[in-house]
Amino acid sequence: MFNDIGPLELVTLIVLAVLVFGPDKLPKVIQDVTRTIRKIREFSESAKNDIREELGPEFKDFEFEDLNPKTFIRKQLDNEDLGLKEIRNGFDLKKEMAEVTDAVHSRDSDTSSAGAAGSSGGRIDMTKKPETPGPDDRPPFDADAT
Repeated sequence: MFNDIGPLELVTLIVLAVLVFGPDKLPKVIQDVTRTIRKIREFSESAKNDIREELGPEFKDFEFEDLNPKTFIRKQLDNEDLGLKEIRNGFDLKKEMAEVTDAVHSRDSDTSSAGAAGSSGGRIDMTKKPETPGPDDRPPFDADAT
């Protein structure tokens, strides 16, 4: 909850609390705050239990943290039923990029690793170079755009 508060900020908060409430009232204020936080947690837990009871027995394993989109997606991607781990482990990005590069340059995939690394020094130019139109070429016409 307070993970981003540093030691200097914590000392500043303590000094401000002592100055605002005084050393006599500070212990009572701390007790009141902790009691209020405890009541809020109890209210939250009772509300969660009421919702679980209303949803029925098929949602007994339902966790409210799953409503967070990041948690939900992470949980679904780690699910073994989908087989995504095999897909993720079987995907070789370097090989796929080499195949795409070979397809763009219309080379055979047999000479992909030796030819691409040797001819261009290991660098692949992926920039699209504009074609220069000839003097008799007309610009492209799109009937839907006019």
